[in-house]
Amino acid sequence: MSDPQILVEQYLRYLTVVRSCSGHTLSAYKREILRFADFLQKPLAQATPQDVTAFISKLRHKDLSSKSIQRNLSAIRSFYSYLLDQEIITTNPATIARSPKVKRRLPKVLDTDQAARLLDFQPQNAKEKRDKAIIELLYGSGLRLMEVVGLSIKDLDLAAGFVTVLGKGNKVRQVPLGRLCIKALDEWLAEHPSIATDAPLFPSKNGQPISPRTIQKRLKDIAVIQLGDNSLHPHMLRHSYATHMLESSGDLRGIQELLGHNDISTTQIYTHLDFQHLANVYDKAHPRAKSRPDKD
Repeated sequence: MSDPQILVEQYLRYLTVVRSCSGHTLSAYKREILRFADFLQKPLAQATPQDVTAFISKLRHKDLSSKSIQRNLSAIRSFYSYLLDQEIITTNPATIARSPKVKRRLPKVLDTDQAARLLDFQPQNAKEKRDKAIIELLYGSGLRLMEVVGLSIKDLDLAAGFVTVLGKGNKVRQVPLGRLCIKALDEWLAEHPSIATDAPLFPSKNGQPISPRTIQKRLKDIAVIQLGDNSLHPHMLRHSYATHMLESSGDLRGIQELLGHNDISTTQIYTHLDFQHLANVYDKAHPRAKSRPDKD
């Protein structure tokens, strides 16, 4: 195994064992670091700040998006931080390289009327009761898609009104359940094919957890019926939950805890959405917003 492969494999094992990174993250980091190794044409441990700057410059000339370049640089910085911790190198060559600014896109959300219409979905059979419970968890509690997929029956405490969630980085948090969410879960549990508490809360036909793709498809099907729109996806419900919670409470720290965000800056994107909502209200309602500019 060559020098870059040895160091990269060691780093990936560290990400897996210590940081509990997902397979998707591991694949992305491996791809970006090996791309830099290919550019470098010398041992990774001998890279200099000038090498990293030249690599970033090359990516710019390839017309890669700012977000792609930022992702490359983030992977390289993280890799060299690991080598520094392992005392393989004495300085991180990627620390001084400047990351391009990325224009942050605001996530799409449902307005409160759309959310109400979606949640007005009336299940007619066991499958639809399952779907209603899933939608309630995505919007009513703001869970991530993979958090819903990973739930077991034992994670629910309907009497106390909360669910225990295993989030990113294997971090556990407890999330409160609303009255209607508890009702939907109760109705689904009455139809659940298993009585074992360690069974998946939402099983597939073979007893394994339901696939993310199945949830995505069912959500689109229901959105077409309830909203006349097939663009709805699970994370949009999480965004909607956070935005509507912020509009009602203004408690950014509390929402950070509920969403399981490590960094408050991740949660702050919803303050921009809230401001955008207020700006739209102003534009529609305030007399000054409607006034025409004076003619010369």
